[in-house]
Amino acid sequence: MRVLVVGGGGREHTLVWQLLKSPRVQKVYCAPGNAGIAGIAECVPIAGEDVDGLVRFALENEIQLTVVGPEAPLTAGIVDAFTAAGLLAFGPDKNAAQLEGSKVFAKEIMEKYNIPTAESRVFQNATEAIAYIREKGVPIVVKADGLAAGKGVIVAETVEEAVGAVQLIMVEQAFGVAGSQIVVEEFLSGEEVSVLAFTDGVTVVPMVSSQDHKAAYDGDTGPNTGGMGAYSPAPVLTPELLAEVEERILRPTISGLRQEGIVFKGILYAGLMITPNGPKVLEYNVRFGDPECQAVLPRLKSDLLTIMLSVVNRCLHEQKIEWHNNHTACVVMASGGYPGQYDKGWVIDGLEDAATMEDVFVFHAGTALKQGNVVTAGGRVLGVTAWGKTLRLALDKAYAAVDVISFEGAHYRRDIGQKALRRDVRNI
Repeated sequence: MRVLVVGGGGREHTLVWQLLKSPRVQKVYCAPGNAGIAGIAECVPIAGEDVDGLVRFALENEIQLTVVGPEAPLTAGIVDAFTAAGLLAFGPDKNAAQLEGSKVFAKEIMEKYNIPTAESRVFQNATEAIAYIREKGVPIVVKADGLAAGKGVIVAETVEEAVGAVQLIMVEQAFGVAGSQIVVEEFLSGEEVSVLAFTDGVTVVPMVSSQDHKAAYDGDTGPNTGGMGAYSPAPVLTPELLAEVEERILRPTISGLRQEGIVFKGILYAGLMITPNGPKVLEYNVRFGDPECQAVLPRLKSDLLTIMLSVVNRCLHEQKIEWHNNHTACVVMASGGYPGQYDKGWVIDGLEDAATMEDVFVFHAGTALKQGNVVTAGGRVLGVTAWGKTLRLALDKAYAAVDVISFEGAHYRRDIGQKALRRDVRNI
C-alpha cells in the first residue's frame, strides 16, 4: 500500500517508522516531514493545513491510506475532505475532532454522560470569569477553549496568576480566537497519566499507558510546553485503574458521542488525573500525543497499518492487538528559549553516534536539512527514545544518547520518569 502521513514532528517520524515495519506497506510519503523522516520516507512540501493540496496529492499518487498526525488539520475537517474525495483517511472527522478543538464541547459531553472530570464554568466575559475566580479561590485552572499548541492551560497558584491568565487569553488574545471563551476549572491533585485508545466508533481498545512531562524544567517547574518527555508504562495506572478508565471514561465517551450522532474513528486520548476519588479527565485529544507517541508506539508488536485499516473500516473488534513488555523512555531535546522565543538553524552534532547505540531511536521533531547538515527548525528538536527491560535501563540508554548529541542552546529535562522510579522499586 501507498501511505501518506500528514505532519512534520516527532509523532509523525514515529508513525512513519512504525508503518514501515508492515509488510503491506509499499511506500510512505510524509507532508511536510522533517530531516529525520526524509531518511526513511519521501517528504513532500505540502503543509498539514493545506487540505486541498493534500487531497490533490493523494489522488495523483494513488494514496491508499492517509494518516493524520496533528490536531489542527483534524479539527479543520481534513478527514471529511478526504472522505468526500473517495479517499481513506485515519482520524476523526470534524464533528468528532471537536472533542479536542473545543474544551467547552468536551466539558458538555462529560457532564451530559457522567464522565468524571473537574467542576468547571464556561465564560465569554473576562470580568465575570475574574469574579468567579475570586469567589472560588486558588489553586485554579484557566483554559483557552480552542487549540493552543498545548500551551493554553494555565494552573494558577495565586489569584493574581489566575487573573493574569484570563487577561492573557481573553483580553490580550495570546492564542487568538482559541481564547474567545475560556473554561475555569477546579484544580485536581494527584498524578497525571495518558491513556490512548484505538476506536472505530463502537469498539474501544486501550493502548499501553504513558506519562508526559509538560513543564519546561526539572521538578515540573516553568511554563507548560508541548511535552518535554514521556515514558511507558506508567505504574500509577494499575490494571484495576485501567479497567475503571475503560469502563467509566473511554467507553462512555465514545458511546455518548454516538448518541449525539457522532461516530468517532481514530485515536481517543484521555489525559487523566489519578485523584484520591479515582481517575478524572483533564483533557481529551483526538490523535496520538507528542511525545507520548514516541514512548507508546515502539512497544507495539502488532501491525499498525492493519489496526488503522480496521479502525477506518469499522472492524476493530476483529483485531487482537499485542504489545512488547519492555519499558520505553523519551527525552525531548529543545531549542534554547523554548517554549518562548528561540533561534533556528543551529547544526545538530552527534546524530550518527546516537544511531549506532543499541535500543535507541532518535525521532526528529523540529529539524531541517541545510547545506548537507541537519539543523534545528523548531522548539522541540528531537525525541531521544530508548527501551529496556526496566524503566531505569531505558532512561539510562536514552540519556546516554542525549549526551552524545549537541546543538547550540539545547536544553532538556534530567528528571524524566522519576515519579515512576519512586513509585516502582523494581526499576531502581
